[in-house]
Amino acid sequence: MAKGGQSPVNIARHLSGIEFPVSKKDLVDHANGNKADQDVMDILQQMPEREYASMADVMKGVGEVE
Repeated sequence: MAKGGQSPVNIARHLSGIEFPVSKKDLVDHANGNKADQDVMDILQQMPEREYASMADVMKGVGEVE
């Protein structure tokens, strides 16, 4: 089970309003602009380098990190 900052809901909240498809860099930049917690930033920075087509795709990437 994910802890605090790494919860899917917390990650999704910090990516609110992002338009897909996006790169990993876009995810990191968007979350940073939304003042994401360091835990969220750490997870996003560890995700695989690829294009993400949807929030579900992002959550799959998060699952690969945790």
